[in-house]
Amino acid sequence: MSLVNTKKMLEDAKKNKYAVGAFNVHNLETLKAVAKAAYEMRSPLILQTTPGTIKHAGEDYIAAMAKVASEKYDIPIALHLDHGNSFDLVVKCIRAGYTSVMIDGSELSYEQNVELTKKVVEVAHAAGVTVEAELGSIVGVEDDMYVKEDKSAFTDPKMAADFVEKTGVDSLAIAIGTAHGMYKGEVKLDFERLKEIASLVDIPLVLHGASGVPDELVKKAIALGICKLNIATELKIPFANAIKEVFKNNPDESDPRKFLAPGEKAIEEVVKEKIKLFGCGGKA
Repeated sequence: MSLVNTKKMLEDAKKNKYAVGAFNVHNLETLKAVAKAAYEMRSPLILQTTPGTIKHAGEDYIAAMAKVASEKYDIPIALHLDHGNSFDLVVKCIRAGYTSVMIDGSELSYEQNVELTKKVVEVAHAAGVTVEAELGSIVGVEDDMYVKEDKSAFTDPKMAADFVEKTGVDSLAIAIGTAHGMYKGEVKLDFERLKEIASLVDIPLVLHGASGVPDELVKKAIALGICKLNIATELKIPFANAIKEVFKNNPDESDPRKFLAPGEKAIEEVVKEKIKLFGCGGKA
């Protein structure tokens, strides 16, 4: 099966009240682990990379690896640019073979965000690529992006409806209280805001910063309209810990195959648990 865009998978998730997992990958091992776990769970899958990962690995290498995974496993797999920070990067990713892109204009003025998103939608849709945008600001750290708590802004429901109508975007990431990275305190999500946004917006809604959110809150968010959940930090930590354990037991280990394989296995287990939680297992 070739790589697909996210349109059908997210529309089905919206219709049937589940969410598709979007997992951040960084190299061959993390991508293989996520794809294998999704295949074993018969789940649709969104592989995604940030601008920082693209800078590290190269969009062409990433696209080639994702293409191999899509041909190996007969499940719908999309390759998504997460937090695309420029029009030029979006175009580079589309040319490399990405099937879905996010343009993050959340730090711009509302009018500038609308204009940038419209421009990306026009180019992406011409290539059969779906577009995610963001309205509101999510606190925390991801790649080189850092949003302080006093700079975070929840998504305004009426503004969200206007934004979707003006841009023609395919999915919308909203800010209702999640954070990039892992939480240090109690997680409080604004479910009334989510309900209102879902009642006014007819496209799939996305929740960023889902790492560390308690399961019961994730389930409630999905029931109220979240169709895509992003997981990044919750994959990086077990991957790193499994590798550390290898070196703790064998400080002289020098074979990457020996220390990367346990990290890969650790990611597989996390992805399977998330797929169960999101309700997307068996939906491929």
